[in-house]
Amino acid sequence: MSRNRFLISLTLGLALASPLALLAGAGDTALPTGPTRDQAITARMVYGLLSDSRYAYRPRPMDAALSQQILTEYLKALDPAKVFFTAQDVAGFRDAYANRIGDAIKSGQVDPAWAIFAVYRQRVAERTAFARKQLKGDFDFSKDERYEYDRKDAPWADAATLDELWRKSVKNDWLRLKLAGKPPEEIRKTLDKRYANFATSVDQLKDEDVFQTFMNAYTASVDPHTDYFTPRSAENFNVQMSNSLEGIGAVLFRQDDVVTVREMVPGGPAARSGKLKPGDRIVAVGQGVSGEMKDVIGWRIDDVVALIRGPANTQVRLDVVPAEAPLDSKPVQLLLTRAKVRLEDRRARAETIVVPPSGKQPARRIGVIRLPGFYQDFEARRRGEKNFASATRDVARMLADFRAQKVDGVVLDLRGNGGGSLSEAVELTGLFIDKGPVVQVREAGGRVTVQYDQDPGVAWDGPLAVLVNRASASASEIVAGAIKDYGRGLVIGEDTFGKGTVQTLVDLDRWPANETPRFGEVKLTVAQFFRPDGSSTQNKGVQPDVAFPASVDASEFGESTYPNALPWTRIAPAPHLRYGNFAPLLPRLEVLHQARVAKDVEYQWWLEDVRRFREEQAKKSISLNEAERRAERDKFDAQRKQRAEERKRLGLPLDPLLEARPDDGLAADERNVADSVAREEAARKATDPLLRESAAILADAIGLLGQNAQLAAQVLPATRNAAGHWAD
Repeated sequence: MSRNRFLISLTLGLALASPLALLAGAGDTALPTGPTRDQAITARMVYGLLSDSRYAYRPRPMDAALSQQILTEYLKALDPAKVFFTAQDVAGFRDAYANRIGDAIKSGQVDPAWAIFAVYRQRVAERTAFARKQLKGDFDFSKDERYEYDRKDAPWADAATLDELWRKSVKNDWLRLKLAGKPPEEIRKTLDKRYANFATSVDQLKDEDVFQTFMNAYTASVDPHTDYFTPRSAENFNVQMSNSLEGIGAVLFRQDDVVTVREMVPGGPAARSGKLKPGDRIVAVGQGVSGEMKDVIGWRIDDVVALIRGPANTQVRLDVVPAEAPLDSKPVQLLLTRAKVRLEDRRARAETIVVPPSGKQPARRIGVIRLPGFYQDFEARRRGEKNFASATRDVARMLADFRAQKVDGVVLDLRGNGGGSLSEAVELTGLFIDKGPVVQVREAGGRVTVQYDQDPGVAWDGPLAVLVNRASASASEIVAGAIKDYGRGLVIGEDTFGKGTVQTLVDLDRWPANETPRFGEVKLTVAQFFRPDGSSTQNKGVQPDVAFPASVDASEFGESTYPNALPWTRIAPAPHLRYGNFAPLLPRLEVLHQARVAKDVEYQWWLEDVRRFREEQAKKSISLNEAERRAERDKFDAQRKQRAEERKRLGLPLDPLLEARPDDGLAADERNVADSVAREEAARKATDPLLRESAAILADAIGLLGQNAQLAAQVLPATRNAAGHWAD
């Protein structure tokens, strides 16, 4: 692909933008006042990118329709559930700004964003005050009422309707805590703090938050995967893409007014010190051995993180109040030396599954690689560092281990993998094919280029399956699609997300050549990718060879849900080797799969859970009648106990989450930190019937091809040796 002078790195991840209303945090109490000169310049630069066909894959002129859509997207970002703005507010915004937004962005005079935000902030204060007032009264849970919580398609409401909606929302919050066994005074205290904290978090949003949210209303109106990042947000995005950062290696979050340690990154300075643990509170931060200690109670989480992060081999001091001590206790001071830290939770992981013998088939050992993202440390690679973070290099090491262990096959688990680096997707596919085209890229001008695996040889030439679901997107779809087009392995799972576009990071500070970041970055859609066979994954995704029931409704999640998504299309195929054709094998695999899962109680429980989840999701409301809710809870508890007894009877592993009540009524930042971390760790260890079944399907394929020479000749014809040793 051609490299324009301002294009830094190609990325194919899903958008990371968050609604401004959810950016809870505290710290700098200066209220948003209006756009700065730098923000005015930034707005004009972003407009130049998105409206110019030399840069954007699908540029869109700034006309009246786009101006109105930007306003709609901005209101949606601020108030996605339509519970703060009144219908009268929205009508006023449309009269005043609907036709001005476009000119405001073009000229850089984006003051309307601040004017609208000021009303939003006022409405949040009013609504949270209303909610807190409700806590002083009593609730009648014997009434037959329902809380309509899904307001995505609801119209904007008047003040009286919002009063009723908020009354029911508070009533539902109270009922959840009551069902969890909390006494009235504790419920009142918990909810009052929850609503007050939300109002405070909105009060303490900054100009950069307002600006980023407004600019992302613009980018989302043009393309669902184009995003604007402020300098700080750009830094965080690059951390995720590189899978590494320089700091102390602690995962932090804000609990009440204090930044709290959630967990430590293995091997990082915090973990190696042995002096921090989940639940510890950081109350002050100082630089080096003698820098001023800054009290950070009440600060926003990102402001505290900015103080703690820093170049490797520099030092930072932390005043820490242990988790078990009252917050007003004397803190303990720690001195930590920062280092480059790999984010282990986003790194590839390997395990081995033993598929038990069945009939004439012996037991099979299947290696599994879970890959949560296609990460690469672009800067470290550019600097020539030998051990830069790379998904491909991590996976290659795991494949070498599997070869040494002589596993029978490999499952590449891409479930929930939203994408990442295009070059990583190409290079990782090359671990399984011996040179050839991996993806075709059509640029804005229509020119098509091909990204090839140039390296001869493979890291794994044996049986292969790729496991995907609806959340497998972008780079995941490139890999799954190429493996399918080459006939190199089976694709198992659900239809994938359907994101077939390419984004690049455009550094807005490169044009003015700023020494320090001022303008931020744009993740800009610049191309569309196509599989080697010429078909796009756009909108349609990659269809599996062996399908599992859909876990989410395609009408609720996926590329096809975006109204401005590109349509599916196709181009000419790129000549490539076809290792195998699994079509003759699929009917037999399906029969074996269905027979096995019919007897697999854990798989059947998963099916029941998916059905129940989708049924509940379709209701879009919940009962506020205590007796009805208790009956639902008791029914669910009885089912859990019944499953526990069934596990004992069948000799299955106990469910590590069995003792945890599914709904404790608490928000994430209200729970005991150590308990939350332990619960997440238990969830990671829980049985995964879909992964186990994927390994069994691959084992079936190995056995069928090993037993039937005629079938093997159909599925893996003359290219069998290049394709790998599928047969026994």
